[in-house]
Order: sequence, then structure tokens, then C-alpha cells
Amino acid sequence: MSHTLDLSRAAASSVATPADKPLVNLSGMTREGLRAALIEAGICPPEKAKMRATQVWRWIHHYGVTDFDRMSDVAKDVRAKLAEAFTLARPEIVERQVSKDGTRKWLIRTAPGIEIETVYIPDVGRSGALCVSSQVGCTLNCSFCHTGTQRLVRNLTAAEIVAQVQVARDDLGEWPSPKEDRRLSNIVFMGMGEPLYNLDNVSDAIDIIADGEGIAISRRRITVSTSGVVPMIPELGERTQTMLAISLHATNDPLRDVLVPLNKKYPLDQLMAAIRAYPGLGNARRVTFEYVMLKGVNDSPAEARALVKLIQGIPAKINLIPFNPWPGTDYQCSDWKTIEAFAAILNRAGYASPIRTPRGRDILAACGQLKSESEKIRASALRKAGGESQAA
Repeated sequence: MSHTLDLSRAAASSVATPADKPLVNLSGMTREGLRAALIEAGICPPEKAKMRATQVWRWIHHYGVTDFDRMSDVAKDVRAKLAEAFTLARPEIVERQVSKDGTRKWLIRTAPGIEIETVYIPDVGRSGALCVSSQVGCTLNCSFCHTGTQRLVRNLTAAEIVAQVQVARDDLGEWPSPKEDRRLSNIVFMGMGEPLYNLDNVSDAIDIIADGEGIAISRRRITVSTSGVVPMIPELGERTQTMLAISLHATNDPLRDVLVPLNKKYPLDQLMAAIRAYPGLGNARRVTFEYVMLKGVNDSPAEARALVKLIQGIPAKINLIPFNPWPGTDYQCSDWKTIEAFAAILNRAGYASPIRTPRGRDILAACGQLKSESEKIRASALRKAGGESQAA
């Protein structure tokens, strides 16, 4: 019998009895949140809370423990108190798939009806990148994206975001946090959802992931991708100091309105102004523009030249992404020669424009293909129910 931990529940109501009170998961707490939780639970007095929080923090985020009894430098009576009030349990892994190219995908259930997909891609960045989700579903409805066909269920909590990193490191065997020869060296918020619509939880999760006494992945190796939530872009830079990626895909408003409907609210002139104002922008911290290559839609030489003009003066690189097909889409991937010709124009203009090698296509783990299995099952059940009701 499997047990699903509801990571979304941060605390019990004031009327709950001790037997009914759900255990609070410490994995999604910032350092200050952890310190305050230890005081509130009576684990330690305020004057010792900082020291105790540092101990517990290292066991959770550096050593990756899921059992308080393994915290060997914490007194037994304190460990018992921790176990009474808190948990370190991982969410349920519903499915684990490994692609023929080494890409790994996990379907993770964090609460009843709450499922997300997380993907590890080897040989990206210094070693390998983890593509994490920030929402269950998405509101943006980008026409080329499979995830965009799933309705938004809710934002993920910081604990649910951090849990994706913990699950990956469990599977990769990377506890305690290695200083060198990491298999997981980069984090990209490019999974399900729009991170800037969940900035509070994303920011807290980044603080946890980047902490030097824990998971210790540098902010320079964390990239947050947005479809263009213009008002939140400066705040993202100020709060997280991470790398910025823009899901662009078009060089003019009429086409981008179709591909990325958010453009109707925040058109390209506003988006480019916000990017130019991104805190810390420079040659050492370039913006990444993501550009999916759609056959006959946005892949002409004229579009390439328009792209150069659009981003002129912005320290940037352009990731050209061969379109990854998914069931029901009408789009096709551009021919390889077309993509290479597009890249050559960008290269001649001085922009690095790597063509992203499709990874994990055989397990629907590639860019734009993520969609939780629960949503697929619900859709199938609804279609079946509809057929039965019509027959009746």
C-alpha cells in the first residue's frame, strides 16, 4: 500500500487534535522559516534556534536524509520531538522512465490529484540539468506546447518544487552534496507552468536550492524561463539573482499572439524593455531566448534577420529548439537544413545560437511535451463517459 504525502499542507487548523494534526514537511522551509518552526514546536528555545536550525538544515539539504534518527549530532530526545511534529518524507513517485539517450523523467504525486513531471537531462551545462515544474498545468495555452493543453490546477509550494530536486538527487545517488563531479549541476524552471505566476514559492525554493550549506547549486546555474510576464521580470532578478530565459518563438506581435497568447497582454515592445532592465544583465549574465522551430511558421531567413534586429544590444544567446511533436498537434518541426540556415544568420550577427539536441522524445520528456499522467487519464475518462452518456 503506497502512502502519498500532501506537501501542500503547511500547517493544521487551530482546532485539530494532536492525533489529527498533519506533519509539517521541513523540506520547503527557508532558513528563517525553519528556525521559526522549531521555536513554535517547542523543539528549542529562541536563543538556540539558529544553531539547531543549521544542524537540521544540513541533514536535510546536504545529506538528503529522510529520517530524523539519522541526525547523529542531534540529541535523541530532540530527534523524537522533531519526528512528532515534522516529516522529511519524499512525495510518491508514480512512474519513472528512462529514455534511450539517458534522459530521466519522473511523474511525482505530491498530494491527491496533484501530479507533476520532472526531467533530468544529462550532458547539459557543466554536467546535467534538471527541468523542474512550478505549477500543475498552465494558464498560458501556447499553441505549440503540450503542457499548455492541461488546465491549471494550482501553484506548487516551495516544498513541492524542492522535492523535485530531492527526488532527482535520490535517483542519481548525489547525497551528500558533491563539490565536484556533479551529475546534476544546473536547474532550469522550464517544466510545467509559468514560474512568474508563482514567484513567491519559486523564490523561496531557489533560496533553498542555492544555499551553500545545502544543495548548493549556484544561482548562476539556475535559470528561470518566462513566457513574458512583464511586470514580474525585474522582481525576479531582484529576488533571485538567477539567469533569465525568455520563451520567445516569434519576432512580431501578430504571430506571437498566436503562438504565445500572453503576448496580447504584454506585447514585444514591453517585453524587450523589461528584459533590458533585468538586474545584473551583462556579458557574464546573458539572457537566453528560446525559439522553437516550426516548419513554415517562424523559420524563414527573414524571421532570423528580424530576430537579430529585435534583440539588438541585449547580451544574449538564442537556443533554437526543434519542435517536439505530441499527440494532436498540427505543427511540424522545421527541416534540419532550415534550422542550420537560421542559426547561421544569427551566428554571423554575433549571437551564439546552439541547436538544442532533442532529448527524451521517446518518453515525451522533451521541451513542450510535459503533461501529468493524471490529466491524460482524466481526459480519457471524460471522453469515455461522454460516449456512454450519448449512447444512453
